[in-house]
Amino acid sequence: MAEKKGSKNRKNVSLKALMDKGSNKVIFVESNSDFIDVLFSFLTMPMGRIARLACTSSVPVEIGCMRNLYQSIEKFDVHDFRSNACRDMLLLPCNAADCQCKNLKLKIDNGRPTRYFLCYDKCFLSYYGDIPCPFCTCPLTREMHLPVDNTQAGGVFVKGPSRLIITDDLQVISPVSAASICLFSKLRVTDSKTTEESTFNMGVQEVLDLLMHSFVSKTPLTETLLKNKPIPNLGDVHSSQGISIDSQMHGDTINEEEKSISLKIVVSKSKKIVCYAEAQEDFVNLLCSFLTLPLGFILKKMRNVSWKGCLDQLYKSVQDLDEQYLKSDYHKELLVNPKLAPGYRYEKTLLGIEETSFYYVDKKLTTDTSCIPDNSLVESVKLDVVDPKSHEDKDRSAQGFLRGPAIFTVTDNLVVRPISPMLEISVLQELKVPFTDIEDHTVHVGKREALLLLAASFIGDSALTNTFISELREPKQEQ
Repeated sequence: MAEKKGSKNRKNVSLKALMDKGSNKVIFVESNSDFIDVLFSFLTMPMGRIARLACTSSVPVEIGCMRNLYQSIEKFDVHDFRSNACRDMLLLPCNAADCQCKNLKLKIDNGRPTRYFLCYDKCFLSYYGDIPCPFCTCPLTREMHLPVDNTQAGGVFVKGPSRLIITDDLQVISPVSAASICLFSKLRVTDSKTTEESTFNMGVQEVLDLLMHSFVSKTPLTETLLKNKPIPNLGDVHSSQGISIDSQMHGDTINEEEKSISLKIVVSKSKKIVCYAEAQEDFVNLLCSFLTLPLGFILKKMRNVSWKGCLDQLYKSVQDLDEQYLKSDYHKELLVNPKLAPGYRYEKTLLGIEETSFYYVDKKLTTDTSCIPDNSLVESVKLDVVDPKSHEDKDRSAQGFLRGPAIFTVTDNLVVRPISPMLEISVLQELKVPFTDIEDHTVHVGKREALLLLAASFIGDSALTNTFISELREPKQEQ
């Protein structure tokens, strides 16, 4: 058995790997709950935090247009936002599963930890101290700490004693012999003489590399553990391929007549691409909201979309995993139906995602409703969260992150700037599109288009083209 050295971090987890000697690839690894929990936690991470990690990672990965979007928000002036908190909400969005993820053995998210402040009358909760309570006007200075999630012994999402198999493309399956034999057959492993066992130590850096590889590769374990392959970019999905979102498949009710946002796109007539768009703050608020979405929500909305990565296999594995391995239905929901952290949703988001809720139970904060006792002897209160976007507006939920009215230039790969003719000319020059080849179109964004745009932003570098060009190419058929 070969033994491989991993990270020099003090904390690490040990993985037993079955290797194919001929191809020098990982067939699968076997691990306990420590590594499985870290793997599953990817699904809870907001896209803004993942984009931040991608910007500083040693693995040069472009996650569709998300990195451009993230870096655009970084460059916005503080006065472009509705409050000082809005910039932080996008660049360091809160994880609704923070209570669980802080107990992971390996934590790749080294951003500033979320803090919680409670009104002394237990009226409201805030992520920021010294904000007045909207109800009693008392300052929210009482800092609260989420308790360790130890309702069941061991594990964060997975029961402590569990051991599972993870394939090279991040399928997580039961280690029972029938499943293993089926796996060997699927991977065309017919002779034990062609395989060997190895042991790897996974530290924080290896886990971060694994996350980045999993966006652009079907073999992220091989690339992470053996470090023997170049990294492709997740950025070559073309409009000719198309992106489709099946509303019935995803449980969404989409009304084609419901159009909430309009914008002007500038199209190259010869190349059939969107060069750039001019949009008001409502459209850019929609783009900004992509950074607050948990990865699991995005994967849920774009099932059956063809792309280079394999995180969809991880998502499907959690869906299909036998309930005996997961701690509870609540923990499964955190992964396959993740919600926004409280205070992050706004009415015009169009994406249909819900916020989680905080409860003050027995002097502790929790998001798990099963912790609320049936009897009245234990104090329990559902807490409202002061909207960080602006605690002064009465209609807080309808507002976004940016001040308005404002107009922005948005490129096809989601570079966003306050309206800039210089940027627009630069884009046309880079694309080699003359002024005589462009034409304007007004397009509308409802729920369907918002979901298409989300998927296009995640898997390719031509988000506007992949979302809107097919609509311009194909005349609408009469019903």
